[in-house]
Amino acid sequence: MLWDSRSKERNEAAAPAAALADAGQTFPTKALRKFLGTLTARESPVLMDLGPVVGSNVTFFGERLGCKIILEDLFADLDRYPKNADTPFAVYLKTRLKHQDGSVDGILCWNFFDYLDLPSAQALAASLTKLLRPEGTLLGFFTTVGSADNRFSKYTIMNEDSVTQRPYSSPGRKQTAFPNRDIIRMFEGLKVSESFLLKTNVREFLFRKPAQTS
Repeated sequence: MLWDSRSKERNEAAAPAAALADAGQTFPTKALRKFLGTLTARESPVLMDLGPVVGSNVTFFGERLGCKIILEDLFADLDRYPKNADTPFAVYLKTRLKHQDGSVDGILCWNFFDYLDLPSAQALAASLTKLLRPEGTLLGFFTTVGSADNRFSKYTIMNEDSVTQRPYSSPGRKQTAFPNRDIIRMFEGLKVSESFLLKTNVREFLFRKPAQTS
C-alpha cells in the first residue's frame, strides 16, 4: 500500500518492562529523532513502514518529511500465515517485498523482528538491506527479554521522543530476544549508526547503508 503525503552505542540501565495494558502505554524513544534527522535533508524521501497502518503516523511523517510512504503490513502476513505451511515463512519473506533495489530512503521495522525465527529474520533483513538507497536508514526495536506469549503491537508516534504502544491480536506469539551480534550480522551491508538500550528492555538499532564509492 502506498501513501503519498505530498498531495556508537548509548545505554540506560535496564529495568523490568511494565506490563502492557490494552489501553496502551507511552514509552521514550531515543532513535526516532535520529531516524527523522537522517531523512529531513532528503527531498521527498521514500519511507517504508512494516505496519500495521496508523493514520496519525502517516500524518506525522507527511508533515515532517513531505514523504511518500509505502505500507507493508508484515504483521498481518505473519498472523495469517499457516503454521503448518509447506513453505517456511523465511522462504515467503525472500520475495514478499516487490520493490526495486535501492528505492527506499528509510525503513521502520518497529518490533517485527521479535516475532521471527532466525532464518526468517535473516531473510527479511537481507531483503530490506537491498531496498535501501545508499545512506538510507533503518530503525528497529528489539526486545532483550523473550516472551512465550506476547501480542502484536501498534506504535503511535506522540512526538520525536515518545511513542505509545498498544497491543492487538489474539492469541499472543512467541517473542525472541536475539543477541546483539545476531542482529548486526543479519544486516550485513549496513552499519550500526546508533544503538540505545532503554529501561523498557528494548534495544533500538539505527542502521545506515554506506554511501556508494566510485
